[in-house]
Amino acid sequence: MDVKNAFLHGYLQEEMYMEQPPGYVDQTRPNLVYRLKKALYGLKQTPRAWSDKIGQYLVTSGFQTSNANFSLYAKKTDHGIVVIVIYVDDLIITGDSDVNIFDLKKLLKQKFKMKDLGELCYFLNIEVLQSRKGYGYYKGNMP
Repeated sequence: MDVKNAFLHGYLQEEMYMEQPPGYVDQTRPNLVYRLKKALYGLKQTPRAWSDKIGQYLVTSGFQTSNANFSLYAKKTDHGIVVIVIYVDDLIITGDSDVNIFDLKKLLKQKFKMKDLGELCYFLNIEVLQSRKGYGYYKGNMP
């Protein structure tokens, strides 16, 4: 899954101000600055704000965070387990139940605009191979 405009979802924890952008300067108050409430692309705080936003949403939806990896979340249900890994604005979703995976995608799409990229084929220049027994990988020269 790919989250559209992921970084624009996060709320800033500290006070941040910005000058009026070129082309949008208020001519009656050209020295006016804007206080930011939400993150913008280009701020060093933005990735953390996005991570906090989606993490809080997942935890309130019943997921548990991993102690080993802050971007790994898991949830057990009557149907099995579903796992989500977050890498910037890309989400890898897996589990032992198609019902869980479908429900998670539905849950995420209610909150964030997303694009389902289908089955995982490549991740960080690693080709991911899927079979009924599980996942494998091939780390070699990619096209």
